[in-house]
Formats: sequence, C-alpha cells, structure tokens
Amino acid sequence: MQKHLTAWLSIGSTYTYLTALRIQPLIAQHKLDIRVKPFSVRAIMKEMDNTPFPPSKPEKVRYMWRDIERRSERYGLPRPTVPAPYPLKDFDLANRVGVVMAERGLYFDYFQQTYSLWFLHGIEAGGEPNLTQTCKALGLDIEDILTTANSPATEQAYQANTAAARHSGVFGAPSFTVGEEVFWGDDRLEDAITFLAKD
Repeated sequence: MQKHLTAWLSIGSTYTYLTALRIQPLIAQHKLDIRVKPFSVRAIMKEMDNTPFPPSKPEKVRYMWRDIERRSERYGLPRPTVPAPYPLKDFDLANRVGVVMAERGLYFDYFQQTYSLWFLHGIEAGGEPNLTQTCKALGLDIEDILTTANSPATEQAYQANTAAARHSGVFGAPSFTVGEEVFWGDDRLEDAITFLAKD
C-alpha cells in the first residue's frame, strides 16, 4: 500500500502561519500524496490543560512571537505583524470552513489566504472581514461557504477529524503523521517528508 502523509491542521495555531505559507511549494517539490484533516486543536489542548500562550508567562509569550518572526525570516516568508490577534474569536468557524475547503480540494489556497490576512494584516481568521476577503480572492460565494460550514454534516466531519486526531496521538498543530509516526510542529514537516520517502 502506498504511504501518504496526513496533515492535521488547525487554523488558530500561531506557528501554523509558517506552514500555511510554505507547504504548497513543498507539496509540488516532493510530489506529496497529502491528506488534510482540519481539526480542533483547542479542544484537545483544553483536555490536556495546555495553554500555549499563557498570560501568566509574558517572557514565554514574547519569545514565541519573536521565534515566529525569526523562522519567517529563515524561510524567506513575509515578516508577520506580531503579536497577531490571538486567540481567535471564531476559531471553530475558521476550521469548519477548512473542512468545506478540504472537501472541495481548495484547502491549501484557503489556508494560505486566511493566514496571510491574519498574520500580515491583522484581520482575524474566521471573522467576517477575513472570510469575505478570502472567498473573494478565491472566487467563491461566501454565502454558500458559510451555509455549508454551518451545516450539521460539516460539524460532524469536524468532530470526526478531531476524534481521529486524538486517536492518532496528535496533541498540537500543525502535526503530520505517516502511518503511526507523529511529527509535531512546522519545524518537523521536512522530517515527516523524509520519513515518508523511506523504503
């Protein structure tokens, strides 16, 4: 059976900005068979009592924002305007729209556009201005996207993806799996690709 890479992606994760802006060239370069599973990292992290940007630890928060800036520079990505609005008010909607986009084969276009608006222009992913501008840029009908994103079927798929992430041992985003192997973090994406290529 041919191996494939599964990308467990959750819009709302800060370091995922890096993945959003660099994954498409990597897919093309390595001719990846990649499957996208938009899920709720927030639900899993709450279960783990894990707060990624704890207000009680300002030194850590400053470090993480600065680290994202440094890694953006390393990759040659546009420098983000940090701190970006965080946490997202419409986290679940952003990811249910992701489910819709994945089903339509448009996830990575949505992924890049919504993160660019969020991290470069301060327009929160999942919010009305971001979704409207993203759909316009992609030539999509915003009303159709929202109707589908808010449907019971999409919610069920979103919850199923989250349950599957939990079952696979995914505890953060972005994460990548090859079989039972889990690679957590944008900086492990190349490791996952290398592992995928092994005989």
